[in-house]
Amino acid sequence: MYERLLPASPNWYLSRCSDINSNGVFGFGAKNTVYLMTVTPSWPVLVGELTGHKERVSGFSFCHHPGLENLCSSSSDDGTVKIWDIEQKVVLKEHRAHQSTITALHWAPAEKDLVVSGDEKGIVVCYWQNHGETQSFFPEPRSIFCLSCSPHSGNYVAVGYKDGMIVVIDITKKDEVVHRLRGHDDEIHALSWCPQPGEDLFPSHPEEGSEANSGALAGIKKGCYLASGSKDLTVRIWSTARGRGVMTLKLPNLKRRSTGMDPSLKEKLWLTVHWPKGRPSHVLSSCFGGELIMWDLDKTGKQKWSLLGSSPGSQTHSRIVFNVSSVHLGEEQEFLISTSLDREIKCWDLLTLECCWTLPTLGGYVYKMSFSPVGVGYLALGIGDNMIRVWNTVSVSNKYDSKSFWQGVKSKVTALSWHPTKEGSLAFGTDDGKVGIYEVFSSKPPQISSTYHRKTVYSLAWGPPVPPVFGAEDPPPFTLYSCAGEGLIFQHNPCKLSTDATDIDKLIRSTNSIKHKLSLHSDLSWKPDGRALAIGNEDGSIDVFLAPELKLLCTIQQHHKIINTLHWHHEHSTCPEVSYLLASGSSNAIVYVHDLRSIIESPPESPVLMTEAFRSLAGHTAKITGLSWSPHHDGRLVTACYDGTAQVWDVLTEEAVCNYRGHQGRLLCVQWSPVDPDLVWTGGDDFTVQEWAVSKQEHAKPPRGKKSVELEKKRAFQSKSKAKKKNKSVGKGEMRVEECGVPHGEERCWNTVGVEEGLSDKEEEAMSEGTSTFPPTGISHLLFHYSLSFKFIFVSLNGIKSLSHWCFPEMGVKKRKARSIFQLSISMDHRSKEELQEDCLTLATLRHSECKSALGTLLGLFTDRAALYRMLEEEGQNHIEEGYFESAVYLLLWKGDIAGALQMATDKGELTDHLVSMAPMAGYQVWVRTVEAFVKQLCIQEQFLKASSYLLSLHRVYEAVELLKSHQLFREAIALAKARLQPEDPVLGELYTSWAALLAKDGHYATAARCYLAADSSFDAAKVIAKKGDVASLKTAAELARIAGEEDLSHSLSLRCAKDLLSALDWLGAQEVLRTQESLLGHRLLFCTNELLVSRVTETNGITQSSTSSHSWSKPCEGDFLNTLKAVWEREFGVSDGDVEKIQAAHKQLKAVENPSVTFNVSIKQVCLGTGHASVYCALGTRSVVSPAGASSVSQYKEKLDPRDERSLTVALGLQAFLSYLGLYELWWNSNDVPLTSEEGGSREPALLATYGVLLSEVHVSFQATQRAIAEIQRRLSELVKQHARTQESQADAGESPCPEVPAPSEAAEGNDSESLPSLIAMVSEHHKELANIPEHIKKTPFPDVIECCLVILHVDAISPAPPELRNQAVQLLRKYGAVSHCRASQRFLSDTH
Repeated sequence: MYERLLPASPNWYLSRCSDINSNGVFGFGAKNTVYLMTVTPSWPVLVGELTGHKERVSGFSFCHHPGLENLCSSSSDDGTVKIWDIEQKVVLKEHRAHQSTITALHWAPAEKDLVVSGDEKGIVVCYWQNHGETQSFFPEPRSIFCLSCSPHSGNYVAVGYKDGMIVVIDITKKDEVVHRLRGHDDEIHALSWCPQPGEDLFPSHPEEGSEANSGALAGIKKGCYLASGSKDLTVRIWSTARGRGVMTLKLPNLKRRSTGMDPSLKEKLWLTVHWPKGRPSHVLSSCFGGELIMWDLDKTGKQKWSLLGSSPGSQTHSRIVFNVSSVHLGEEQEFLISTSLDREIKCWDLLTLECCWTLPTLGGYVYKMSFSPVGVGYLALGIGDNMIRVWNTVSVSNKYDSKSFWQGVKSKVTALSWHPTKEGSLAFGTDDGKVGIYEVFSSKPPQISSTYHRKTVYSLAWGPPVPPVFGAEDPPPFTLYSCAGEGLIFQHNPCKLSTDATDIDKLIRSTNSIKHKLSLHSDLSWKPDGRALAIGNEDGSIDVFLAPELKLLCTIQQHHKIINTLHWHHEHSTCPEVSYLLASGSSNAIVYVHDLRSIIESPPESPVLMTEAFRSLAGHTAKITGLSWSPHHDGRLVTACYDGTAQVWDVLTEEAVCNYRGHQGRLLCVQWSPVDPDLVWTGGDDFTVQEWAVSKQEHAKPPRGKKSVELEKKRAFQSKSKAKKKNKSVGKGEMRVEECGVPHGEERCWNTVGVEEGLSDKEEEAMSEGTSTFPPTGISHLLFHYSLSFKFIFVSLNGIKSLSHWCFPEMGVKKRKARSIFQLSISMDHRSKEELQEDCLTLATLRHSECKSALGTLLGLFTDRAALYRMLEEEGQNHIEEGYFESAVYLLLWKGDIAGALQMATDKGELTDHLVSMAPMAGYQVWVRTVEAFVKQLCIQEQFLKASSYLLSLHRVYEAVELLKSHQLFREAIALAKARLQPEDPVLGELYTSWAALLAKDGHYATAARCYLAADSSFDAAKVIAKKGDVASLKTAAELARIAGEEDLSHSLSLRCAKDLLSALDWLGAQEVLRTQESLLGHRLLFCTNELLVSRVTETNGITQSSTSSHSWSKPCEGDFLNTLKAVWEREFGVSDGDVEKIQAAHKQLKAVENPSVTFNVSIKQVCLGTGHASVYCALGTRSVVSPAGASSVSQYKEKLDPRDERSLTVALGLQAFLSYLGLYELWWNSNDVPLTSEEGGSREPALLATYGVLLSEVHVSFQATQRAIAEIQRRLSELVKQHARTQESQADAGESPCPEVPAPSEAAEGNDSESLPSLIAMVSEHHKELANIPEHIKKTPFPDVIECCLVILHVDAISPAPPELRNQAVQLLRKYGAVSHCRASQRFLSDTH
């Protein structure tokens, strides 16, 4: 839809947020959108956007498999990973497997369907997009910074962590780490695999000091090199076959940085690495200040690198680089694309190592656009990222030829205006009320007006001067007018902005004799010929004044809301009447056009009230934010609106020409191209500027509300920083753009991350230190005036950084030294010979006359002290205007004004140790204020240790400790507190607990435990060690809790550890852990029984025992199992039949143990565990040892149970029944070989009755039958409901009116009373009553299916006759409870009995 576009800036501080496919399509994440562009050698061509994420895009990667280049993946802070088709611009699939913020993403190069992502909690998720399956891995409990899939094997993934650890995992092995690569000391920012498999390129000598995972698996057999870049300023090459480093590359300190490395630079560094395809011996990395370096790994010597863009005049990045990616286009073209903190995307030719082109991007709302009336095609952009961009839109060689201006801006640029006749002179206004003028074709810093607005500057306009005129002798032809949020309009002298601006309201009151309060102004517009001035007000009125006295001609009362924009028609129209048209837009969505020709040509004696418009342009659905008349047509107007569209109108006919809908957000400004009558430029809150053609739009009118609804939804998903917006009144006089949801600082919300990774606003706006282009900064009128309490600094970790949004905006920028402290005097010495000789005559006259006055700067050095002071004052003011505050401070010190020098340095953020050391000369109070101010300055410069030391000089120990704590310098804070405070001070305990919480969050559990122990919180120490969950940690935590006297916690952790060991069949370890816990005797007996059971079952080939960690007494031996168990209990645990107290204690412990329910697919091992639990429970109930060696043995010892212990009796019965159940099936399978009755006449019948009769329990069969009946009734009820729903649907399809009453289900049942709803409900109620009468221990104890047992007995009887009593009992139960539920199976046996 657009012809050209400046996109939003790529998101910062992400390991992989951009990528390029083999077709040359480059994609990058910006805010919550992915932008796509085609890379060419000349310039980029933007081809589309992928929209769908609700929050910031955190990762982007193409599929590099041949034939699938149109597929790509993206991750977002909204928790989703999406698969896209870039040709259709649609989402194909997505998943939400992550529960934490996603920090890394990569589409596996060797596996076409695999997308791997990682989050800040350490979870790695593998997503196979072809069938939508996910698998999660948790190799380390650390925050993931980056990951990279091997290009040679789809199984291997390298993961880099925040603390410098790198792990290589094999995704085919769930819980195994192939290698842990240790060597880096800080965050891993990027990982890149060598494009060539194998490890034959470099010598096999491992690097010194690198650690390998000694317990690594066989790993990658053939191996492949892996490159890593870290915040510790090194690039390392690793061998993944051996699991160790082979090479370390340290970043060079390049000469282009004029100073040595800044100590605070490490906090801002991002070191990315990239291994280009086809270059196995070359690795590319970023450097300190945006440089890109190509490392030659085969090269020997110190300098193994080459600098990209090293030729004179080459374009290079000026800030740190985040992402790089390369592509081969053709046989001889290889390009590299890089994204940087300087908000530029650059394309490099890897053959020449030079920059091919640069694409500027935008990091904020596009508040204002303005075309130069002198420089054809120069478009100025006012952006919310604290920069002005001037774009040469008509450049032939570079379609994106632009230049950025940031010096002296320091805030969002909300207003722009070019000088009507002076080329390159651009006025700007900012969010903090600053007004200045840039000479864009000069390298000089901007001039800043000494008069600041109190609120955001709304608009700027150049016009003829109005009284009082600056410099009456030679007034400038044009003066600069500014309108801001407080409702005032100032007139500034562009020749000398240091003079105070005038408020034109005074002239309006005087000229028109106005006594009442004037309306607050919101916009102004001068008629191009300078004859009239239109001023819009916040009450919706528009006043038109006649220049130069500003006589009020008329007041337009058409709008009812704040006037947002005014614009006069141009003067060069073919119809003179059209040049008097004034268009206005407000927050009521209607654009009004008024014809003011008669009023201007024939001014009335008294002001006229206008209530009717010449034309009304209705169609937009939200507030109007911008207007622009076409310079090529008569009466052609384009409007920008919050509904997200731009509308072109034919004003004379009131017809809508076309509507542009290419933006993804609200529009804030619009400009008609002065060169091409078909082109219009728009900018909005989607961080983009778009050029589009009027003739190519498919829509004629604005959307009817639908797009507005979509935009409102989109705003709801934007940054939640609105809640942090500083409180502002909701009445009149507020900012127009901001009042509808543009919070202070919102522009940067998409490009910032956590405090540790991000930059403050001061850092964002300051370019890299040491560059030759650093100029002096301007004066900021709204500096910090001690309006906040000093303790505000220590409110939170972000407290200090939040100050930098508005306090000391010039701080941190390295200024150029003045060549001399007397610049004005030196300039006077370069005048003509005649003027210098005239000075000599003047000085002689003054020296030999009574008048001792001098001309200040001119002769101050050669006359008296008063003249010298005047000269110093002028020189100091000149230094301040040009930003050389240090020189101005020196002049004040020379005058002896120490307090004034300190105050100036404080206001400008230029305090030094030297100045602070001089503060006591001005008095104690001055010294205290200076130290406090210096502490704030140091905090903004992130020199927290030095700041805390200065606080100690004021004896503010608690504040110093709190400062260190708020910035997570816990070691230093604890050391200071222990050195200066009493041991029992509660601050120490708070420090330890706060540090422990942070350490536990980052996975450093051992150090966190030490902190809790130091804070006398042993319980928390044991808990935090146990968080890791491995056996060693649990054992340590349990022992720690035992030492600290936390018995309950020690028991819980010991039991948890023992169960983990038991699951691994480590019997020795489990018993060893429980040995120290005397109160866990019952569990020790249970584990002992389970070990013996597993050993006995292993002996009979029931299962396979893989563990060798078992006791000697558990080895299989001949003899009765019961006797063996009794002997082991008595020998190993001291438990005998006569030890009643121990047996009762163990019995009480086991009552609290929940055993998992038995299911049909339960494993043999679980069956053994459950059987062992039941065995021990029964044994303890009889105060003797019972083992389920057979149903007969259980029957024997069941008689010894306490009759009052119903639970033990029920458990024993269930155990006996299950053993009989197994024996019954064995009997059935062997029934042909072993008859049920003996030849002697049934001598086996009593044994059979005793063995299998226990299965025919009527109380259990009744319970089971009731459950089956309830399930059947519920099924029938479900069928009735479905049948009724189908009936209603058929009636609706036939067009029948629905019945007022729902037909009873009985009608649908064709008169079957048994199927009626009430009868079924009654039956369910009756069955539930029957269930309520059954004891709870019967319901909870597992028991075989009695009807099934009856059927098996009868089947066996058919083969070999069973005892008659057993057969009759089975038939009776079958007839009574199974005739319905097992109708077909029981029919044969029931019919035979008849």
